[in-house]
Amino acid sequence: MRIGVVGAGILGLAVARRLTATRPDARVTVLDKEARVAAHQTGHNSGVAHAGLYYAPGSLKATLCRRGIGLLKDYCAEKGLPYEECGKVVVARDAGEIGPLEEIERRATANGVPGLRRLTGAELREIEPHAAGVAALHSPTTAIVDFPAVARAFAADVTAGGGEVRLGFEVVRLGRAGDRVRVGSPDEELLFDLLIVCAGLQSDRVARLAGDSPEPAIVPFRGEYYRLVPSRTDLVRGLIYPVPDPRYPFLGVHFTRRVDGGVDVGPNAVLALAREGYRRRDVRPADLWETLRFPGFRHLARRHWRTGAKELYGSAVKRAFVAQARGFVPELTADDVVAAPAGVRAQAVDPDGSLVDDFRIGRVGPVVTVRNAPSPAATSSLAIAEHVAARL
Repeated sequence: MRIGVVGAGILGLAVARRLTATRPDARVTVLDKEARVAAHQTGHNSGVAHAGLYYAPGSLKATLCRRGIGLLKDYCAEKGLPYEECGKVVVARDAGEIGPLEEIERRATANGVPGLRRLTGAELREIEPHAAGVAALHSPTTAIVDFPAVARAFAADVTAGGGEVRLGFEVVRLGRAGDRVRVGSPDEELLFDLLIVCAGLQSDRVARLAGDSPEPAIVPFRGEYYRLVPSRTDLVRGLIYPVPDPRYPFLGVHFTRRVDGGVDVGPNAVLALAREGYRRRDVRPADLWETLRFPGFRHLARRHWRTGAKELYGSAVKRAFVAQARGFVPELTADDVVAAPAGVRAQAVDPDGSLVDDFRIGRVGPVVTVRNAPSPAATSSLAIAEHVAARL
């Protein structure tokens, strides 16, 4: 049996790794258009291994995150990869955020997140001396990881298990050949008995090639970061997060310590003008037109234009961006940060403008499509791989 996986990000590689381990009868091939693994979302994220605080109890996000973080911790220990439980504080800045903070605590407790502790403002400063807030929730097992290194280790496991990772293979067409699937690049065509699509920023397009529904569609949001200058990294010991706005799956500007010792501040969320538009000057008219003509995006824009305008202002004006972050670390100044690489989030949006929050995985004949795998997908990758493999 031949099984193909489209996408050499952490999720596609985790799925391929699982299949090489559990399907000795199968020859597994991973296909990706880039010249390296983890070239997009996996290589541009914050590096946080999430403990499962925010997600609705019983959802795929909650279940797979809690399973996934345990598997990820064990895997990093086995492979000697960085995994640091630096801990996270979710900070309520004023009394109006106490209620939402209590809801996060309720969800996290229901999800089985270990070691949770409610903090007063004084107790918060014992953990993060430079942070400000009236209360906080502390998750000591939230960790930081080098996800590109994890993805490279997954790729090595795939090849060691007899599979193949084919880079530079852009999937431009899919078709059926009886019970099998034809997968074509501009130069070549391959046949598979089963195909799993884990294409991230291109997931809706590849799913449509397979005959899946046009929706949800991917709307790309660029997340921009600043980074603390080396002399100011002592402002943050671990992870400092806001109480998120429940209307959005984005967590808001926060402080993230990285495994190399640096500290990132961000991200915001602004519309990317290309599917893979990591820089402001990256504009691809065909991508932008596809987004603008999608009814779901127009509904989203009408509903949330004020928030969008605020995000654009923070993107254009450094002091406005820093002012958001200073709500949690008052000592921060614009001179304390420099620009850092951005990421692009593959946000799935339904036709009515709703932001798809949970994982969404479908099947069309011999093709399994991962249509939405937002954060905490990297944390959950090994558990998602178990889930997808079981569906086969």
